[in-house]
Order: sequence, then C-alpha cells, then structure tokens
Amino acid sequence: MNILMVLTSHDTLGSTGEKTGFWLEEFAAPYYSFKEAGATLTLVSPLGGQPPLDPKSDDPAFETEATRRFKADPAAMNELANTRRLDSVSAAAFDAVFYPGGHGPLWDLAEDPASIKLIEGMLAAGKPVTAVCHAPGVLRHPKTAAGAPVVQGKKVTGFTNTEEEAVGLTKVVPFLVEDMLKESGALYAKAADWQPYVVTDGLLISGQNPASSEPAAKALLQLLA
Repeated sequence: MNILMVLTSHDTLGSTGEKTGFWLEEFAAPYYSFKEAGATLTLVSPLGGQPPLDPKSDDPAFETEATRRFKADPAAMNELANTRRLDSVSAAAFDAVFYPGGHGPLWDLAEDPASIKLIEGMLAAGKPVTAVCHAPGVLRHPKTAAGAPVVQGKKVTGFTNTEEEAVGLTKVVPFLVEDMLKESGALYAKAADWQPYVVTDGLLISGQNPASSEPAAKALLQLLA
C-alpha cells in the first residue's frame, strides 16, 4: 500500500507579514494512522525539502497526542525535512494520495500544475484522493476526462466560511474553500464548526477541519482495504 502525502511549500500569509504553511495535526495524525496500517509513505512538496510549518499549529493549545509523538520522533522529522519534489512523482506509483491542510495549499497547491495533473491521474486510474481542512482547495482546477470539475455533483466538505471568519482570515485568503467548492458544482456538506466531519463520495474523501484529519485518514484506509 503506497500512499503519497502532498504538503505545501508556501509560507506567507497573504500580505499580513505573518507566516503560514501546513497544519501539524493534519500531517501528524494521518502519518501515524498510515504507518500503523503498514503503508509505505512518500512525502512530497512543490519545492521539495522541509515544508513550512504554520507556527500557530505548533502552539501548545493545539497539541494532540499525534503532534507530541511527532515532535519526539527524529525519524519522522527527518522524513518530513527531506520531502521529494511534487513534479518528480506520478500517479502510477501510488495507491492513494492525501493532502494535509493549513492555509499554505490555497496559494501553491491549488494552482500547481503538477498537483492538478496528479489528482486528475489518480482519479482517472480509480485511485482515491483525500484532502483535509483547507486542502480541498486543491480540487479547484482538476477536471474529469469530459472536462467537468472533478467535484461537480460530488458530496465534499472543507474548511467552512464561518471557521475562516472565526480565525479572522476571510479577507486574507485567495479564496474561501466552501465558496469555491459550491461554485465548482460540488454538493458541499458540513457539520458544526470545529467538529470532526468526513465525507466519502466515490474516490473523493474530504475532511472539514483539523479534527477531521485522523478520521479522514481512517476513511482512506477503509477504502483501500
């Protein structure tokens, strides 16, 4: 079972002067779920090397068992520090792909030609694509063979407008995940803000927020089984 995890390389939160990147829990919880299931993991990012960590996600207030485990795991930290370049891999080599969120993907992965090609290739080959929190933003441009958005008519979730409002970044992000999915013809669904919520529709698995990352990873493993 070969699973590809795609992380952002983008570290700047719009014009705020603040840093962003990937959200630690959304990487760490799935990482250990996959490892414990015996999966072979490959980590990639657009630029390769160390992906930027959203500093807020490293705040003690957002610590979880998985984030503490990761920070005490030199092998895992070394693996993360040496991601391969996203454009060096192809859909053919993997059984599934998982995109952790954080705000970073809205700037780079959502527009990245290699990411778009990867998602289109995975779905065309009948392989699942999973994205959590802000990472469903990567579904903005991929199309089916017929030229329709891959989310059209599909039940999906992602970070809600009200969650974005709560963190005060509605006017900072390049687009709102909820609005984009609806505009692309998705059947957008959500739970109460900050509650774990995962949707599986065919080969697409999506999670609403950080709390949804481990359940989304487990939903992917179930699909692969």
